[in-house]
Amino acid sequence: MSPVYDDVSQDGATRHGGDSRPELLEKMSMSTALRHRNLPQLLLQAREALMAQFRPILNENGVTEQQWRIIRALLTHGPLEPRQLCELCQISSPSIVGVLLRLEEAGLVDRERMVDDQRRVRVSVTARSRQLGRRMIPAIEERYASIEATVGVQTLQQAYDVLDALLVPLGHAPADVAEAEVEAAPAVRRRRAVGTPSVKR
Repeated sequence: MSPVYDDVSQDGATRHGGDSRPELLEKMSMSTALRHRNLPQLLLQAREALMAQFRPILNENGVTEQQWRIIRALLTHGPLEPRQLCELCQISSPSIVGVLLRLEEAGLVDRERMVDDQRRVRVSVTARSRQLGRRMIPAIEERYASIEATVGVQTLQQAYDVLDALLVPLGHAPADVAEAEVEAAPAVRRRRAVGTPSVKR
């Protein structure tokens, strides 16, 4: 059975506008053509290209991407509540419970209940995680300097500016949505991101 075209008569002319069937199909194709490059995919590719620069440093120091995001946020902002870490680090609430537990077991964070509200928990760095930061930060900054040398200082600053300009009006994605995008990355990288930390006691 031949396909049915609601707007095309049996003699090939359309009911509206007099276009022939090939012309109609061409117009339909043009109307569904994508005019923009896939920006989310480009950003994911950029993220993977950047993480390829920093992942060896994380692996060398025995921390996962999620763990370093948390430690870095605490080193930068001071003690935070888990919900604040979820937002800053783009980690979902169910996932951050396990990540914080493993960090605490490794001696890299402390968790204590707030005096004024026992339902709330404050997470802070430890002497061990500060020592880890002192070891990792020079290597990370050296890698950033290498990126600047490759793409140019101005280009890197423009990337920061453009991303800020996108995030301010569009807002940040919920942590569970952002984490789902990361989980869609290649299986090898995913296993590394959620694997058991190898921090030595």
